[in-house]
Parts: sequence; C-alpha cells; structure tokens
Amino acid sequence: MSGEITSQLIFKARTKGGAEIYDDFATVGLRADVSEAESDSVARKLSVTVTAVDDFEGVIRVGMPVGSGSPRFYLPGFMYGTNRGESPLKTDSLTPRLRLEDNFPASPWWMVRGDRLSHPCALAYEGGRVRGFAASPYFLRGGDETAIEWYPDKTGDFLQYAGYGCSLKEREVWYTIGYENAPFLFIDSHKQRERAALGENCVRLKKGEKVTVTLHCYDYAAEDERGIHEALVEVYNLFHEQPREKCTPLGTIKDMATAIKQDAWLADLHTYSGFVFDYGKGFEYRVLPSISWTNGLSATVPMLMSAHSLGDATMRAQALDSIEHIVATCINPANGLPFTAEQSGVWSNKGWWYDKQPTPGHAAYLVGQSTYLLLRAYEWEKKAGTTHDNWLEYAGKVIEITEQSRNADGEYPYIFSDKTAAGLAYDSFSGAWCMAAAAYYSYLTGEKKYLDGLRASEKWYHEAYIRHEECYGGPLDIDKNIDSEGILSYIRAVRYLHAMTGEEVLLNHMRDALYYEFTFKFCYNSPIKVPPLSKVGWSSCGGSITSVTNPHIHPMSSSVIGEMEYYLGQRDDAYVAERFNDTVLWSCQCHNSYDGEFDYGKTGWMSERFCHSEGLLTEHYPDGSVASTWFALMPWACGSILEGLNSLMK
Repeated sequence: MSGEITSQLIFKARTKGGAEIYDDFATVGLRADVSEAESDSVARKLSVTVTAVDDFEGVIRVGMPVGSGSPRFYLPGFMYGTNRGESPLKTDSLTPRLRLEDNFPASPWWMVRGDRLSHPCALAYEGGRVRGFAASPYFLRGGDETAIEWYPDKTGDFLQYAGYGCSLKEREVWYTIGYENAPFLFIDSHKQRERAALGENCVRLKKGEKVTVTLHCYDYAAEDERGIHEALVEVYNLFHEQPREKCTPLGTIKDMATAIKQDAWLADLHTYSGFVFDYGKGFEYRVLPSISWTNGLSATVPMLMSAHSLGDATMRAQALDSIEHIVATCINPANGLPFTAEQSGVWSNKGWWYDKQPTPGHAAYLVGQSTYLLLRAYEWEKKAGTTHDNWLEYAGKVIEITEQSRNADGEYPYIFSDKTAAGLAYDSFSGAWCMAAAAYYSYLTGEKKYLDGLRASEKWYHEAYIRHEECYGGPLDIDKNIDSEGILSYIRAVRYLHAMTGEEVLLNHMRDALYYEFTFKFCYNSPIKVPPLSKVGWSSCGGSITSVTNPHIHPMSSSVIGEMEYYLGQRDDAYVAERFNDTVLWSCQCHNSYDGEFDYGKTGWMSERFCHSEGLLTEHYPDGSVASTWFALMPWACGSILEGLNSLMK
C-alpha cells in the first residue's frame, strides 16, 4: 500500500514572479526523490532536490489523491467536509467553503499557512476510506542555512511556515514547502484579502540544495468520517508539545475571580460588564447585556463556584445578587421562557446578536444554556448547605416548555416563538443546550419523565452531526457555520444521561464528541510572531479554535474540563488524559499574572481572543501595529476557565 501511495504523489511548484499556476517539477527544474522509512504507520521520507540551472524561489506542492467520488476533507480547525459548501452562500458571516464552481466564498480548492490548522495534516474521507498525510507545520534554520523540518525534538531558529490545502476538483490533499493563502486569506468573516503575489511566503533553494520533509501518509478503511481520529491520534503523538506550566488551577481561579470581583462588578445593573477597558484614566465598560453566552450567568455562575472554592463572601454575594435578579425578572409572561437580554432594566430578546437571527424570538442557545448554568449554581449552593428552591422551580418550568419543542427528528429549535414558545427554526446544534439542561435537571431531581425523549434527541444529534464530524449552528454570530462551541452542550448532556443510566453507548458517544472537539484543539505550540503572545511565552497547545469562521483560539472549551474528568473516571483513555492535561495547563497561562503582562490590564485580566495565525488580527497597539489579543477583561471568557478549573476543586 505504501508503495502505491508513493507512486501516486503529485509534485508541482509555483515560481515567484510567474503565473498563478503550479507546474510539473520538470518545468520548474525540480526533482523529487522518494524513499521509504520504517514506521508503524505508512510513513515516507520525501527528498526534493533542485535541479534547475538557476536558483529556485517559490512554493513547492506535494499532492495526494484521495478518491474518485466526492471526498469530504478535514484540515483540522479550517475545513470540515466542505464547510457546508452545499448550503446557501449568501450569509452575513463568510467562511471558506468548497464547491466545484467558483462562487465566493466558495472555491474548488483552498490553501492556507500551516499555523491556521490545529493539527499539521490534511485528511479526507471518501468511499469508506481515510486518506491523507501529516507533515511538519514549519521549518527551522539549519547550521548551513538550509531548511530543517520542525519536530518536537528539534531546536533552532524559525525559518519558514509550511502550508496545507485541498481540492475538490482534483480530489487531492496538499502539503506545501512555503505557503499560500489562496484563493483568499480570511482575516475574519467580514474581511478577506485576495491571493497575494509570492514573497516572504516562498522557499528559497540555491542550485544543488535540497530540502527534506517527512510525509506521514494514511490510507485505511473507516466506517464513517469518525475514522479520521485514528490518524489524528497519531498526528497528536507525533507533534505534541505540552503547554507551558505557569500558574496552578487554584492560583488561576484566585487571580481571575478576584479581578472580576474588583474590576467588573456593576452593582446597579446586577451584573458584570461584558468588557472592561483600562486606558490609564479609569476603567471603561461595555456591558454587553445578556442572560448567558457572552455575559450574565456565563460569568456569574463560575464566579459563584469560585466564591466557594476561595471562601470569598463578597464574591458569593455578587453572584447571588445577579442570579436572583435574573430569576425574578427575566421570564417572558407570554410564553414562560426567559428573555435573553436586559437593557436599561427592560428584558427582551434583542441582544447584540439579534439581527443575526433568521427570525425574531428566543434563541435556544441562551434559553438552554442559562437554564443549565442556573442548575449548576443550584448544585454548588446545595452542596455548600443552601438550597434555592426557587431556582429549581424556575428551571423546571422552563424545561417543561422546551421539552415540548422538539421536531419529528428529535431536534430542539434554533429559535423559539416569543409569543407561543413554538419552534420557529431548526437545523442547528444550538438547541442541544436545552437537552443539556433537561438531562442535568433529571439527574439532580431524579425525574424520569423526560428520559425517553432525551435518549431520542441524543441519538439524533450524534447521528446527524457528530458521526459526520460536522457540527454547525451553535453560536448565533456565524450563520450556522461549523464551530467548536455547540458540541460543549452535547458533552454535558451525555455526561448526565450516562450518570443516570450507565449505558455504555453513551460513553462511546461522549468519546466521539470529545474527539470532535479535540480537532479544534492545538496539539503543538505554534511559533507565534505577533505580540503580546509572541513575547510572553504563551502556548497554543490545549486551546481550541472557535470555528471555521472566527479563526482564533478562545477559552470556551476549558469549560468542559469537569466532563473530561468524568469520562476518565469511567474509562482508561490515554488520548483523552493527555488532552485533559493540555487543557488544564493551557487554562492556567492565559491571564495576566501581574499588571500589564499581556500589554494591558491588571492582574487576573484575560480576554476571549488569542490570535494564533493571521486570522482576526484586528486589535492594535497605540502606534497602529497589530496585536494578537484583545486588550480587555472579559468576564464570560474567564468564566469558561473558572467553570472548568473549579470543577477540579473537591
């Protein structure tokens, strides 16, 4: 099999100053020598030697055919299937999509710089097989100025990024020495750059020089798209670097929660500010009012957990004030569901995301998530000796309504009617938060009446989304593009369903969901070149890319540290154990351990945005240069880490 793959490898290159096409090696004066190296998998050492009369400067591309039908591509963190290329393209939030016809933002092919991916590989599933390869994401400078591929055991100065790509038209995956962002570079969902002329992205080889790369090639049978994880586990082991060890979990909780208590609490609004800025003349606030997600209970409940872990009465009083205010005032009298945003003391569903909704109404993401978080607060308070019956009553009434909203497939709505609570839109992962809330409520109360419906819904989400490695419609701001957020609700739901039933299949599904989330989670520490991340020693490993639309690392995946710990308590899984350790370490090194460490703010401050690549570099220093994080304290983002780390406090 390995010899067959070797003979199929396709070598092409594009020269600087030439046309925007990749020519055969013979045309540009390159020769490829391929030799096999011993490996437990299908691994080869590919040696490319320049044979041109003149020096070569350009991008070298190695292609591998992946089937003859309609392959689904997996470039982790960037491409999942076709990134819903078959769906309508005219959306507000744009993302790279694959279609055979060229129709922006869709293209028959894509190429990206290596650090855009969470794992250095390009895979495809087609015809019951997984095919593709992994190779080093960047090169080091050798002692004789030649390029040496990076591996975790190699040291040296950074020289050049590699790149990855895929083509629906050619049915190939690509690895490039040098790189291109083509046909477009997506800075974010509303800002793109056209394909740039070759320049610093080129590899430069003098006559007679050669560069050697190792391709770890895969071609094996798989039941469905979940088969990509066999390769991804190996890629993780090949390239894994542990995150730096900075702070302890308890120290991180203390730093973050203390900062939020002191710097973000707005007593007259019964909430924390969504953003806190420090421009040297006193704090400035952007409240960003919501019941959860980007404020509200997503900040308040982790703060309550932190108060118990730290024994901080003031912190607990703030959290209780906010929770009681929400429970007492947020319900829509017309349908019994919670409104999702409060402005000037008036509740409505018109949060900052409202104009992104397909129709007016209650967003299931926030309805379900806020109810789940309230139950989280209820459990923590009860274990500490205080029972809030009104919280449980509130949650029970909301869940009684949401449990009647499933469609014939067993899926919860995307949007509820603000008049009748009927489901108005579906086809999304958002509603899985309603499943998580109902499963948690059933676990806490022993109520069994929802169990059959929950089983049916869990099966639907697994079969329709997770087994195809394509979860979309979680957060409301990316127009149902593929993301890493929505799966976090499913992971929580399955945890509590398993805790109630002990069914082994639920652990299998929890594993599948965790493995999907891990596709967004960096397995190595990318050589970031933009401050402040580049200068503080920040680690990308253990952090998860938000979505294929918002290409930055954010802390939301840290919120399921407790669920990962639960799974490991049921099964011996070395891969999940390593990912668990990565996530904990990553979570303890993202905040200021002293004032201004990340070039802004006070001790304990952290934003949601960590720019690991060229994506979302939209923040700027006062001199106009770009910054790789947002310069703001964001309590909800801290809340994701606080929820996860507090779950480790016994």
